[in-house]
Amino acid sequence: MFLKKFHHTFLVLLIPFFISFLSGCSPTAYKTTTHTLEGKYDSEFPYRSSSKELERIGKSVVRINSMAFYKTYIFNPGRKVKASDINDTFLKDNTNSTNYFDKTSAGSGLIIYSVDNKIAVLTCAHVISFPDTIYSHYTDEKGKFTEYLESISIKDRQMIFVAGFPNGGDVELLAMDKYQDLAVLGRSFSSLQSYDFPVFPYPRGEARQLQWGTFVYIFGYPMNYKMVSRAIVSSPNIESNGSFLLDAVVNRGFSGGIVLAIRDGVPNFELVGIIRSVPEDADYILEPEKLKNDMRYNPVVPYRGDMYAIQKEDLKYGIAKVIPVDAIQEFLDENKDKLSDKGYDIQKFF
Repeated sequence: MFLKKFHHTFLVLLIPFFISFLSGCSPTAYKTTTHTLEGKYDSEFPYRSSSKELERIGKSVVRINSMAFYKTYIFNPGRKVKASDINDTFLKDNTNSTNYFDKTSAGSGLIIYSVDNKIAVLTCAHVISFPDTIYSHYTDEKGKFTEYLESISIKDRQMIFVAGFPNGGDVELLAMDKYQDLAVLGRSFSSLQSYDFPVFPYPRGEARQLQWGTFVYIFGYPMNYKMVSRAIVSSPNIESNGSFLLDAVVNRGFSGGIVLAIRDGVPNFELVGIIRSVPEDADYILEPEKLKNDMRYNPVVPYRGDMYAIQKEDLKYGIAKVIPVDAIQEFLDENKDKLSDKGYDIQKFF
């Protein structure tokens, strides 16, 4: 009798303990939240999948390649050639030797116009801009540059291609502003019926409304690979035109890639800018003369040919500068008549 009473009393005392123990070990209960509509750009990761929308946007992002060909005239130091001496006749009579080389560049672009058989692409000016003339000067005994030319390189021709465009993909430069680092490329094709080149399907945003920590997607072609990544905004409105910085880790080829902000959740994407550049340092390295047909030198055999000083840039990853959409719209407004004269009425589509 005593044991039964004790057993009953023990269970009564033990039940609250087990309830307390189980409550302490159970997972924390989180409240289910929904996205609050504030009319502002989101600063958090999207609360739902955006893959479908990003795939659609990606069809409007293209890869751009450009190549410029130069002829170099090399002068004997005894000639003491100045830039003011240069003309066709002088080059013909006073050149010690000549050489040829090319400069290449790659970047990203956005289709902003596709009507009838005409397509126009927005990109950064530096992606397709090469100097017409490159001067190289002799140095004195102290290593300072003199006014006398060692060589002059003159651009002979240039080609610009958009990957995936028909008939080789070559396009022409329609408008460019080197100061704002913006350019529009275009081409008129005989037929585009079997191709799909959609215009960017979302509205332009307001870069000046971005805030510290605003979440963005970036889309482009780093190292010739089509990629989408994410970043957050820093230093919003760092300049009067609404430009800003991103913590994006971008590689070569991302210049001209688009920056997308989201207003009150997916699918409310808005274009707020394009990637302009990343900080970099420049060093010079020595390289051997290029071999024909992309042949390679035998590393076992000592090289005894001419050496060339090549400028090599060291990118500082983690900081990306952005051209705001406000500056893009201003650029298009300023070139509206020029573009219209060439058959591209871009203003009413962007």
